[in-house]
Amino acid sequence: MPEGTAEDTATRVFADHRELLFSVVYNMLGSVADTEDVLQDAWLAWAARHGDGTAEEIGNPRAYLVRIAVNTALARQALISRRRETYVGPWLPEPLVSDAGADDSAERTEAVSMALLVVLETLTPLERAVFVLNEVFGYPHTEIATILDRSPSAVRQLAHRAREHVHARRPRFQADPKVQRQVTERFLRAALGGDIEDLMRLLAPDVTLWTDGGGKARPAALRPIQGADRVARTITGGTGRERWPLEIRYRTVNGDPSAVLFDNDDAPFGVMVLDLAPDGDRIRGIYAVTNPDKLTHIDEHR
Repeated sequence: MPEGTAEDTATRVFADHRELLFSVVYNMLGSVADTEDVLQDAWLAWAARHGDGTAEEIGNPRAYLVRIAVNTALARQALISRRRETYVGPWLPEPLVSDAGADDSAERTEAVSMALLVVLETLTPLERAVFVLNEVFGYPHTEIATILDRSPSAVRQLAHRAREHVHARRPRFQADPKVQRQVTERFLRAALGGDIEDLMRLLAPDVTLWTDGGGKARPAALRPIQGADRVARTITGGTGRERWPLEIRYRTVNGDPSAVLFDNDDAPFGVMVLDLAPDGDRIRGIYAVTNPDKLTHIDEHR
């Protein structure tokens, strides 16, 4: 075998599965940085098998890589939980931004919305892993049992608990992308223009506003704000004080038509994602990410 062939094969096979691995792990963790760390550990484990000559024993590289990545992500949860304990204000997933209208690859069509990722944060790590593998990627319970080294019956119980928990908090609903884009445009015009009356027409009575500045960006509420009146006054109060000269660029964020805001220096200021109510075009959730640490991957989608 020519020198370097094993390494080349390891690199090629891993690259072929990298997007799938990223999607699975990101949907488990909600953090790009943590996902990249997990994938680096998975790569090192994969490369080691090629280095010691045992890679030929792996009959299904895809299954092997998913198992490594999922279990590495689960092992990382303790560190992530400790870090979240000192996080300032609400924690939102790091937004995944792509160009508006761009064709998604086969794996990216498995995008999980920002709203659903927030609900997944309320599951246990094992429940979330099972939900992501089963509900998002279609893995059967028997295969998940092998990945997690659990019995199929235990996996079925985890899947049932996770599904009931998620669906109780977020009924199945997929908004029309055109409607979501139109509502996003109206919302931002009203918000940046301080038009409280138009905001009230757009907001559902039980709307919740989540603002994630991580203690590094203002304005950002330290707790989620609920109720149309409180949300509208919070938004118009903040914009009224500052009247930010922001440029709006419409992009796809976690699979949904959304907006990325840029400041005068053409630097990302924030990401705005809206969640629409199933019974129309009113807004039931507003997710605003302004923590600069979570906006570092946006540059490529200017």
